[in-house]
Amino acid sequence: MGAARRRGPLRPGERVQLTDERGRMSTITLVEDGQFHTHRGVLHHEQLIGRPEGIVVENSAGFRYQALRPLLKDFVLSMPRGAAVVYPKDAGQIITMADIFPGARVIEAGVGSGALSISLLRAVGEAGHLRSFERREEFAEIARGNVETMFGGPHPAWELTLGDLAEALGEHEQPGTVDRAVLDMLAPWECLDAVATALAPGGALICYVATVTQLSRTAEAMRADGRFTEPESFETMVRGWHVEGLAVRPDHRMVAHTGFLISARRLADGEQRLAPKRRASKTDYTAEDLEAWTPQALGERAVSDRKLRRAARDARSLARHAAGEADED
Repeated sequence: MGAARRRGPLRPGERVQLTDERGRMSTITLVEDGQFHTHRGVLHHEQLIGRPEGIVVENSAGFRYQALRPLLKDFVLSMPRGAAVVYPKDAGQIITMADIFPGARVIEAGVGSGALSISLLRAVGEAGHLRSFERREEFAEIARGNVETMFGGPHPAWELTLGDLAEALGEHEQPGTVDRAVLDMLAPWECLDAVATALAPGGALICYVATVTQLSRTAEAMRADGRFTEPESFETMVRGWHVEGLAVRPDHRMVAHTGFLISARRLADGEQRLAPKRRASKTDYTAEDLEAWTPQALGERAVSDRKLRRAARDARSLARHAAGEADED
């Protein structure tokens, strides 16, 4: 999917990343007779259409831009969004640590804007299957538009289901038939029973959570379930470096904490988890603690309906351009 769109000359409907001499980037969608306007002049799309990527062009004021197709990491950080996206550094870890392989049968909960779905679809390929669950119709619409923009149309391996994974998974997947499960949601512990039922023995589960309290609760829930191996938790930080001659130093800014990943494997039925023995802790969860797990207490921010409608409209428009259709909005 999309291989032909990643090669050859630039075409109408494609996304192109323009970088000026100061390193500032802008992403545009090429259209016939289109123009890219800034306070520093006008660049006509016809200067790019039909030419190879990697060219350098000048606008009407003589300012130069290099034109390239956006990489996946560029696309997901610039696409329309209704919810925060999973950063490329975390998506790459999820693909590797959960061993998402070509042909795998994967379930995903919490689609958001579709960034992680795109990475998962690339990993499973056309022969695999990804079933994504999303409870909010607005988010599902934004994600669908972004996925179709990335692949130039619907992906044959993707099924997007509107609803709660904990309630609906059993209606779509038979017990023991799922290879991998990825949960990017506020309370992944609520889905552990459904996921453990669907996963095949040896199947991998990986959860993406934002706070240490979510991390702790998820780990304890995995242990209490009894059908998973001892969970492993980690986070990934990326620090760039400035390299120019002898001036070599770390960048002043870095992509630090975005979220935690916690992973475990599905045990065979009837087997007992092997784990280091530990003393009983005074910090184990109580009934009062469990009542405090609300979206507001966890810092979840509400997204306005206006922002969601705008993001959905932008995602639909980009998907139509990618498919070569006229914009209806």
